[in-house]
Amino acid sequence: MLFPHLIKQLLSGGGSMAIGRGSMACARGLKGLHQRVRERMMASSTVTPGDHGKAIVALPDGYTPSADEEFMNPMQLEYFRQRLLDWKKQILAEAEGTLAVLQSEPLREPDMNDRASSETDWSIELRTRDRQRKLISKIDAALRRIDEGEYGYCEVTGEPISLGRLEARPIATMTLEAQERHERQEKVSRDD
Repeated sequence: MLFPHLIKQLLSGGGSMAIGRGSMACARGLKGLHQRVRERMMASSTVTPGDHGKAIVALPDGYTPSADEEFMNPMQLEYFRQRLLDWKKQILAEAEGTLAVLQSEPLREPDMNDRASSETDWSIELRTRDRQRKLISKIDAALRRIDEGEYGYCEVTGEPISLGRLEARPIATMTLEAQERHERQEKVSRDD
């Protein structure tokens, strides 16, 4: 059974989600939860659905970018656009699935240990969905960079980001070297 404050934090985009008291009121808070979370996820997305839906170039079946091609040519851009759109669609579908299960499962566990276990499981699941909700804004930013012709280039050095890195993390904004420097600087500033 989920606590109302966990649901409220998810809907408000709050930070940490801790287990607390008041789980009996949870059933009242579930009405309309699916729609509110979907609206919240779409609201956190700065790109409206359909903005990036039109293909610029038709991709051949099984196409993957190659280092032999011109970097960020129209086919590569369309390939990454489709990867990002598919990723976003998958995240939204998983969130809807989580909410459907949440609404269909019984909210009252007779045993206190079972209840605690269920609440912990749902807390972890909601944290995962919250991280994915934040990821949508990064996906939208990458789609904007594609539209603006900046995708695939490091925001720090201006150098091309390797195709391997973009395959692994299509939302990457820095080359591996620039990212490592950034993380070292962050670590040094945290240690001070």
